[in-house]
Amino acid sequence: MGSRKPARHRPGRCGAREPVCQNGPMAAQWLDSDERRAWLALYALTSLVPASLDAHLFREARITLFDYHVLAMLSESQGRRLPMSELAARSTASLSRLSHVVKKLEGRGWVSRLPSDSDGRVTTAALTPAGFDTLTGLAVSHVAQVRATVFDPLDAQDVADLERVGRKILRGMDSAHWILSDGEVAGEDVAESAARAPEQAEAASSKQHTYSTGH
Repeated sequence: MGSRKPARHRPGRCGAREPVCQNGPMAAQWLDSDERRAWLALYALTSLVPASLDAHLFREARITLFDYHVLAMLSESQGRRLPMSELAARSTASLSRLSHVVKKLEGRGWVSRLPSDSDGRVTTAALTPAGFDTLTGLAVSHVAQVRATVFDPLDAQDVADLERVGRKILRGMDSAHWILSDGEVAGEDVAESAARAPEQAEAASSKQHTYSTGH
């Protein structure tokens, strides 16, 4: 019996590619008109929103949105430091990409790398005072840009729907992603949190001050 020929592809609607086997085309579940419009809107947003925020941060401080996010994740963590592996997870980045960025931020005096206090084999990244000052100085203009780009055109129901849909898609891709469990304390009223546990109130207040969309 001869070897099977590799599958060929032919262009489909909206750039999709339909596999074509020796015995005929495989069945395809094409997007309906509503799904197509939703997908193209999402695709455009995932291209345009980061580019807009990148351009703004570069004008302000010669950094990228990813650089800013790394600084923000460190600012929220206990002691303003995280193991590199955890920081990579919170930045949705590979360790190699994160290492390159952290080295760049080290060169600007904003981040330092040092062995973990609990395990010398683990490298942690720490936000320096200069890095925190930089983040604090950028936060107001960055949040204003995020609000103007994303939230100003939306009403409260739109924001709730955006969070619900975003988390639903993310859960299907990575059910253990940290964002899916991030809302409990951050979404609480600080005064209510203080009534139950002062340390939780301090954490919630810190997040509201230092996170990329906080105040």
